[in-house]
Amino acid sequence: MPAIEVGRKCVKTKGRKGGQTVTVTKVIDQNFVEVRDEKGKVKRCNIQHLEPLR
Repeated sequence: MPAIEVGRKCVKTKGRKGGQTVTVTKVIDQNFVEVRDEKGKVKRCNIQHLEPLR
């Protein structure tokens, strides 16, 4: 089972939005995913900048 998959809740660890909780909505390739934040905004994010929750 991969650590980063669709529907997984994660925390951003890098950048201006560090510490923000996001949900993975789409896996783009092996390095990038599309995430939705708590306000509903969708952005592309590097997998290395995410830490999965439980």
